[in-house]
Amino acid sequence: MTIQEIIKNAPKAELHLHIEGSFEPELMFEIAQRNKVSIPYKNIEEVKNAYKFDCLQDFLDIYYAGAGVLLHEIDFYDLTMAYFAKCHENNVIHTEIMFDPQTHTHRGVPFETVITGIHKAQKVAEEKWGISSLLIMSYLRHLSEEDAFVTLEQSLPFKHLIAAVGLDSSELGNPPSKFKNVFEASIKEGYIPLAHAGEEGPSDYVWEALDILNIHRIDHGNNSLSDAKLIKRLVEENIALTVCPLSNSALKVVDDLKNHPLKTMLNHNLKATINSDDPAYFGGYMNDNFLAIQEALDLSIADIQTLIRNGFEHSFSEKKVVFLEKTKAYFSPFLSNLK
Repeated sequence: MTIQEIIKNAPKAELHLHIEGSFEPELMFEIAQRNKVSIPYKNIEEVKNAYKFDCLQDFLDIYYAGAGVLLHEIDFYDLTMAYFAKCHENNVIHTEIMFDPQTHTHRGVPFETVITGIHKAQKVAEEKWGISSLLIMSYLRHLSEEDAFVTLEQSLPFKHLIAAVGLDSSELGNPPSKFKNVFEASIKEGYIPLAHAGEEGPSDYVWEALDILNIHRIDHGNNSLSDAKLIKRLVEENIALTVCPLSNSALKVVDDLKNHPLKTMLNHNLKATINSDDPAYFGGYMNDNFLAIQEALDLSIADIQTLIRNGFEHSFSEKKVVFLEKTKAYFSPFLSNLK
């Protein structure tokens, strides 16, 4: 069996996935027509052509425009089920899904509509494919902390459906410290704290996420490598990085996947994981990310096993021990091979 086949068939966990970022052009066009929402594209090909970016902000502009067609519970259900179908194809057996309530509530779509549609899909995916999942409610960092507090309050009736809170959107100029109070309040409500940091922002943002927000996992974290003391701390505190190779390439966070810092992370014993981020926009789901980074960095089977094991180990799943045993059993026959 080739390493490519081993990757495709391996069980996986995805820890960094924005459900709005899994909005494939075909589904966007279909829902826009269903809801009679005008979008500035005449056909699916024009939508696909729009999915090209030079930086994070270019991506965010089309990301928020696309989300504008999502209005009803069925829309969020269809969006989430389409993602779960991709999980099934990619052998993702556990996923931790980020959703952006403010993207929708600011358009007049009730919080309940968003989360109910997503949750119904979660239940169907578990029944149909055995895929376990949990939800991460992300605050938009380009908005105010006061606005995030409104979202926190809106979430409380649905607290039993949400495992964690995150922080995403435009990073530069919006440091983690801006959200100190709402994260403290979120933790008191029982939410696990997470945050995007060190993607476009400096390593200082990772320090802030750790010291001020008390996060349990860093989303991205590439720029952590510029700070030896930070690397040491991340290793000592066993903080995972949810790395997104194709996203990093699409948004020019790295100039070439051959120069991606993932192997360096592993060499430093950092708990790196592989994820797809916004796969509809960035060119691929989990297998695509694994295959691309394996080829670019010539990763070994042992490296792939480590990345997959890290994903399960740093998930918040109650079944992580079972998943880790499944991973060990899967890779055991291949460990004597170098590639």
